[in-house]
Amino acid sequence: MYRHLENRLAQQIRGFLREKYGVELERIVIEQPPKVEFGEYASPLAFDLAKKLRKAPRKIAEEIVAGIGAIEGFQKLEVAGAGYINARVDRGALASAVARDEQPTVEKPSGKILVEHSSINPNKAAHIGHLRNAILGDTFVRLLRFVGREVDVQNYIDNTGVQVADVVVGFLRLEKKSRAEIEQLAEQSRFDYYCWDLYARTSQWYEESAENKKVRLQVLHEIEQGGNETAVLAELISTAVLRRHLETMDRLDIEYDFLPRESEILHLHFWDAAFTKLKETGVLTFESEGKNKGCWVMRRAGTQKTSTTEDTESTEENTEEDTEAVSEEDQKVIVRSNATVGYVGKDIAYHMWKFGLLGKDFEYRKFYHYPVTQKDCWVSATNGQKEHPHFGDVAENYNVIDVRQSEAQETVKEALRDLGHGEAADRLTHISYGMVVLTPRCAAELGYKLSEEDKTRPFIGVSGRKGFGVKADDLLDALIVSAKQEVDSRHPEREDSERREIAEKIAVGALRYFMLKYTKPSVIAFDFKDALSFEGETGPYAQYAVVRATNIFRKGGFDVEAFSKDVAANLSPEDLSRFLSVKQADDGPAPTTDDRRPTTGADPNELWELWLAASKTAYVVDQCIATTEPAYLAKHVFQLAQMFNTFYHRHPILTELDEQRKKFLLTTAAVVRQELIRALAVLGIEVPVVM
Repeated sequence: MYRHLENRLAQQIRGFLREKYGVELERIVIEQPPKVEFGEYASPLAFDLAKKLRKAPRKIAEEIVAGIGAIEGFQKLEVAGAGYINARVDRGALASAVARDEQPTVEKPSGKILVEHSSINPNKAAHIGHLRNAILGDTFVRLLRFVGREVDVQNYIDNTGVQVADVVVGFLRLEKKSRAEIEQLAEQSRFDYYCWDLYARTSQWYEESAENKKVRLQVLHEIEQGGNETAVLAELISTAVLRRHLETMDRLDIEYDFLPRESEILHLHFWDAAFTKLKETGVLTFESEGKNKGCWVMRRAGTQKTSTTEDTESTEENTEEDTEAVSEEDQKVIVRSNATVGYVGKDIAYHMWKFGLLGKDFEYRKFYHYPVTQKDCWVSATNGQKEHPHFGDVAENYNVIDVRQSEAQETVKEALRDLGHGEAADRLTHISYGMVVLTPRCAAELGYKLSEEDKTRPFIGVSGRKGFGVKADDLLDALIVSAKQEVDSRHPEREDSERREIAEKIAVGALRYFMLKYTKPSVIAFDFKDALSFEGETGPYAQYAVVRATNIFRKGGFDVEAFSKDVAANLSPEDLSRFLSVKQADDGPAPTTDDRRPTTGADPNELWELWLAASKTAYVVDQCIATTEPAYLAKHVFQLAQMFNTFYHRHPILTELDEQRKKFLLTTAAVVRQELIRALAVLGIEVPVVM
């Protein structure tokens, strides 16, 4: 409702400016005053109009306030300072709409949105850094679905890249295992853990000699080529690891719709089609000499195209100066000299498919079934099922990839623009984020041996190639064990299975909130104690606020859902305004003893701040989407929980003697509880029955 009223205020002001001054403003700046005593909205637009209208800002503000007339949902507008316009809402009317859970109809943009996230190399177990990616991506999907957008969730699988090749090398050269032996290992429940260790050992083996590194290139070439024993092993290994990744993410209630694989981008000739277009348009050029001899390269934006042995249509305008202006650092190798395609090349082809620009489609088959939601996850295939959902042809695309891939993402955008698809490039958004590290305490708790110097560091970095890091499942298991110890001590009367379920919700809530409360560029130093704390800015703190609100109704003998529907939703604006509004000097005579306003000393502004915060969930969600920053919603949840806990301690609800006031306080608790549950669900956090 808060955003709805803001839009109504902006539209009314825009119409007045058009009629009064002949001024057309596309955007009316609306801000939030620093204190609720000043109103719920403020606008500095009079300052912006002063030069154009040749009037003092305060004079303009006074004319707007005097002439704009009544606005539905607002009590009045006021001039403040040198020209600010403050707007006061009708508190009773807004509170009544919130209590009824009134959701205004909003026109939604058309078109499907694609969110690509996780994209974990299927060569070893998922780790803590992958969790940040997946949680960010899943939360952004939930944000979009909250506002009614249609979203496809895709998890790009690099099953032909060097990381998979490294594990294949490890099995063949270090362990000398046959296909049958690898198949047997792949059936183990934690095959991804086995590959984790093997990947680290293979990386160390490469360091032993230059000849060892050559093996990787040969294996990589065979995997990309397909139709050979090496490619079969890569498929076997990557498929088994991928299945484990989906099981891990399912523990966090993270699901995918489609898993496009690099192997199909190659074998279904996506890359061939894209390569042809890239060459025909001159986006790629062939290098016949220099550092990148034998490679197909793409130049960054702002550079000039050079003439090459394969560029037969050079003209006299391609002077020697033009040619020398492009250094090798300005080039991006898309196809290596050994004819293998780099990651970015395949990504360009994939993004052309996303926007329906390739003229080709994947084949599909079911790969994974989610037992709780009964939903199927599809994977690309070379011989797919006839009936399948339609993917691709999206209106917008968001890629959740860490900040180290920013250059690659920009290269994909540049390729789209150079191909003449500027609109598609503009609709491709990179959601980047910083890395996840460990506090020394956390690393020690996980069993890693630290030097004295390590113990004094602010954080400990992780490295998959060195085998140093936190596996996602290990982290979840440790969080659940820690949470269950707390639940066991507090609720020994409950069945062990129920205590386990409660602990899992607390652990998942702690992990998800911890990953989301930091803004995306932040480097996160993970620590068990900080994440699982029931106090401070944590998931359990917010969960506990909901449990506390629920307990009020349980102790009072009320069914909270029935109360919300039958009592809270039927309170009139006047009933609510009695406890939320401050008697203004110009509202009439001072209240008498018969005036039914609270006499307990409660500050209506303080209570109103809580209600106003509860009305802002949709407003904050819109902010999160516009800025691709879920941290704003995490902060909103924490602040709402904080405000509720203050309210809880200051107002003894169940012992309140005034029945009308008691009903109002219960309604306040019900409203805040409902908004906390709703906002936490967008963050992917469930609330347990007890804490």
